[in-house]
Amino acid sequence: MSLANIQKKKILVTGGAGFIGSHLCERLLAAGNDVLCIDNFFTGQKANVAHLLANPHFEIQRHDVTFPLYVEVDEIYNLACPASPIHYQHDPVQTTKTSVHGAINMLGLAKRVGAKIFQASTSEVYGDPSVHPQPEEYWGNVNPIGFRSCYDEGKRCAETLFFDYHRQHGTRIKVGRIFNTYGPNMHPNDGRVVSNFIVQALMGQPITIYGDGKQTRSFCYVDDLVEAFIRLMGTDDSVTGPINLGNPGEFTMIELAEAVIRLTGSRSELVYKPLPSDDPRQRKPDIAKAKQVLDWEPRIPLEEGLTSTIAYFDRVLTEAGVTRQI
Repeated sequence: MSLANIQKKKILVTGGAGFIGSHLCERLLAAGNDVLCIDNFFTGQKANVAHLLANPHFEIQRHDVTFPLYVEVDEIYNLACPASPIHYQHDPVQTTKTSVHGAINMLGLAKRVGAKIFQASTSEVYGDPSVHPQPEEYWGNVNPIGFRSCYDEGKRCAETLFFDYHRQHGTRIKVGRIFNTYGPNMHPNDGRVVSNFIVQALMGQPITIYGDGKQTRSFCYVDDLVEAFIRLMGTDDSVTGPINLGNPGEFTMIELAEAVIRLTGSRSELVYKPLPSDDPRQRKPDIAKAKQVLDWEPRIPLEEGLTSTIAYFDRVLTEAGVTRQI
């Protein structure tokens, strides 16, 4: 047996057919690992991983993480959960179950097989922050009974479970708090601001701005984020997180819309609608810990990442028979 075969890992990616999960599967395969992708395909798309099916080291299985899974793996990346408001509010009880029951089931699997496990947490654990930018030590300002609570509180509870499994059972955990991420393989109808703006611009529709458009977000390109995942998983067992993973570059919604209009060549106009309930006013990660512990920071500027993302959506719309109107 060659040394390469001895070092090859068996890696489970839950939510592996989703936007971020599909990029992670591709990256892990390129590094020479065996990858088991599981997804219930509520928001994940088979098209995202179709090009991987011919790889003998890739396997895909339809499965819902709210039910136990019995497999033998070395590492687990737990990404399974609807991540956009339009999807996680569709069935809020199931969203909470996915975060909480899913965490329990994947932690139970990690405990049984001795696997290292990564939890894809979120900047939403900070809620509508009163501290800016948000460091990992900030406990957040979250409405526990609002429309977004199924996602926010579900992810907060998942973090609790991860650290309790670590303290009680010695489970090797890694918790990354993901800030706004964008790139190819995003769902065209996920309701996120980047996909909304790009699709509206390409179709020549008015671009919808909620509130006054001065609320801010920080946008990380998916390739940068996946690199952070792998670096965090590769740290020694003393590093558990949580660690903020995102781009500290901060943009208003108006600035993002103007960039999308410029890069698409669209003539779309901006229209304003009321701000949704509990929508954060500002969001920006403090990534000092990621720089220090992971030697990581985003490298792809917004306009470069938007150009690739626009090309992806342009292709998706064309394949769907939608005529570009700019």
